[in-house]
Amino acid sequence: MARRRTKGRPVNGILLLDKPSGMTSNEALQKVKWLYFARKAGHTGSLDPLASGMLPICLGEATKVSGFLLDADKRYRVRCRLGERTATGDAEGEVLETRPVGELDAARVESVLENFRGTIEQVPPMYSALKHEGQRLYKLARQGVEVERKPRRVEIHELELEALQGDRMDIRVHCSKGTYVRTLVEDIGEALGCGAHVAGLRRTAVGPYQEDQMVTMERLEQLREQDKAAMDDLLLPVESALVQWPDVELTPDAAFYLQQGQPVLVPHAPTEGWVRLYERGHRFIGMGQILDDGRVAPKRLMKTA
Repeated sequence: MARRRTKGRPVNGILLLDKPSGMTSNEALQKVKWLYFARKAGHTGSLDPLASGMLPICLGEATKVSGFLLDADKRYRVRCRLGERTATGDAEGEVLETRPVGELDAARVESVLENFRGTIEQVPPMYSALKHEGQRLYKLARQGVEVERKPRRVEIHELELEALQGDRMDIRVHCSKGTYVRTLVEDIGEALGCGAHVAGLRRTAVGPYQEDQMVTMERLEQLREQDKAAMDDLLLPVESALVQWPDVELTPDAAFYLQQGQPVLVPHAPTEGWVRLYERGHRFIGMGQILDDGRVAPKRLMKTA
């Protein structure tokens, strides 16, 4: 039987895309994949079409770390519209209720925000990708169906007021995985007594990655026309997603056995948790975990190694 030819080239790395507003995350992913002529690509958690900002695109072997970035903390700048509650919790939804904002000042807002810092519980919105009996909640919502959702615990590490003017409030959020910013804004609006929805949302950080590292779609398009080789220089190494893990340096012999799937004993290795695996300290070969007996076990290895 003839082997099917795989389209694309084997490019590996992480692109920190500055996703433009108005584009779905999947549309952004497919465009980046096409621009790079990449064989394999995936993103690390969707941004709503309304939202802009950081969308890490994992190319090639970097798709093996996408789950860890999905679980990472995120940072957002959020523009809230006070006095209006919408069906979707953002500006794209039908306005369900309008209430007067009243006299709000920074002190009043700060007293409310304090209640949303730390560990809180959120009821996931109907307009979300969670499933109920095999169906996405947003599909049920579009049919006018609402089902019961269990509250989830999330962590709000930072929640700061940046601006307050009339019916507009700007906040900055640093939160754990699984946090629905739309729900956070709706709940804050209810606590203020006027209701609120997200009028604008920008993600500024994911895990270890910061805002100044992002690359716009326009920049990629420009390089594709002028200097394709420079596009690859924009890619961050796979292991950059795992900087919070300690490194384990392997001898060539230990690296060989580990790449055959065998746990190995490494002197002075950490005693627990996930680790980054390097051969002689410079060649990244994958991710491992410390077993109860102290050996280092391979978990996700890079084919490029």
